[in-house]
Amino acid sequence: MGAGAATRLAIDGGTPIRATFLPYAHQVISDDDVAAVGEALRSDWLTTGPRVPAFEGLLSEATGARHAVAFSSGTAALHGAAVAAGLGPGDEAITTPMTFVATANALLYAGATPRFADVTPDDLLISPDAVAAAITPRTRAVVAVDYAGHPADYDALRRIADAAPGGRATLIADAAHSLGAARGGRAVGTLADMTVLSLHPAKIMTTGEGGAVLTDRDDLATALRRFRNHGISTELADRRDWTYAMVELGYNYRLTDIAAALGSSQIRRLGEFLERRRALATRYMDRLAAHHAVDVPSIADDADPAWHFFFVRLRLDRLSVDRGMVFRALRAENIGVNVHYIPVHTHPYYRQRQPGVSMPIAEAAYERLLTLPLHAGMSDADVDDVLRALDKVAEAYLVAS
Repeated sequence: MGAGAATRLAIDGGTPIRATFLPYAHQVISDDDVAAVGEALRSDWLTTGPRVPAFEGLLSEATGARHAVAFSSGTAALHGAAVAAGLGPGDEAITTPMTFVATANALLYAGATPRFADVTPDDLLISPDAVAAAITPRTRAVVAVDYAGHPADYDALRRIADAAPGGRATLIADAAHSLGAARGGRAVGTLADMTVLSLHPAKIMTTGEGGAVLTDRDDLATALRRFRNHGISTELADRRDWTYAMVELGYNYRLTDIAAALGSSQIRRLGEFLERRRALATRYMDRLAAHHAVDVPSIADDADPAWHFFFVRLRLDRLSVDRGMVFRALRAENIGVNVHYIPVHTHPYYRQRQPGVSMPIAEAAYERLLTLPLHAGMSDADVDDVLRALDKVAEAYLVAS
C-alpha cells in the first residue's frame, strides 16, 4: 500500500495523532520531591552538608555497592572515574562509539587516548571480541556503556581486562542508562571496578543535574572523594579546625545538598520508576515484535534492563524515505522521537584527531536508529499514541509491493 492510500500525514497538512507534544524523556516530580527540596533550602546547609552523605548511603543500599560518591554531573563522575583509574598521558582506554560524547571526552580530560571498539549488532553493546582485538600494552581501562539500560557483558569484559598485556586494566561501567538493572543476577553497581551513574532529568531518577560513582574498593572511593573536592584530603565534616591539605589537583565537582535532597526523595520511588519503564517497554516489544517497518532491541537471557529509552531500527529497505524523513514525520505527529547516538568517532573533533577510524556495525546501526518516547510518567495511552503514529507514518512511506 502506498502513500495515496494512507491517512494524510501531519507533515503534509493532516491532523496530528496527538494534540500535545510527547517528549522522549521527562522527569517525574512529586509533591514529596518538592517538599524535600524546600526543606533543604530552609536548612543551614545548601552544600557540603549532611544530605549528600545521606543520599550516598541510599545509593549504596539501592545498588549493593560498598561506596557511592556523588558528583555534580554524570560527566564529572566519568572524569573522576578516569582519574581514579590512574589514566594519564600515554595511556589508552577502550570504549564504545555508541554513546554520548562525554564517555570518550572524560578519557581525554584525564590525558588518556580513547580507542574505540565496535558494538555487537543485536544489542549495540560494546563487543568483547572487538575489545580483545583493540587491547594493546598501553591499555589501562575498558569503559563499557549500558546502552539504553541494558548491562554490557561484564563477565567477558572482566576476563579481557584482567589479561591486558600491560597489566590488569580497570573495568569501568558507564551506567548512565542502567541504574536498577541487573545481569546474571547481579545488580548494576557491582559488575565493574567503578560504575558511573547520571542523575540528569532524562535518566531513571534525577537530582536535577548530578552523577555518582559506585565502587566496592576503598582506595578508589577515597581517590574519588578527593578529586571532586579540589584534591583536598579531608571532607569538611571531618575537620576540627581551619586547616586542610590539598594533596593533588582536583576540581569542584561536589553535588549540592539541594540536589541530594531531591535524589533522596526520588530514590525511594526507584522501584516504581523501574516497574513502569519495564511495563512500557514490554508494551512496545509486544506490539512491535512483528512490525513490518522496524526491528526491536535484543535482550540477553540473563539481563534485566532498566530501559532508559526504547530504540528501534527502521527497516529502510521497506520504506521509500530515509530515517530523517521518518523522524520529521513523527515529530509532526507530536511524537518526540530522537536518535541515540551519533557514533562518537564520527564527530568532527574525533575525525580530526583519529582519522580513518571505522566502526562499521555502529555506523550502519546509526543510519536506522530511532528512539521512541519512554519515561515513568507515560501512560499506556501515550505508548498507544506512539504506536499509532508509527503505523501511520510507516504505512504512508511503505514501498509498494
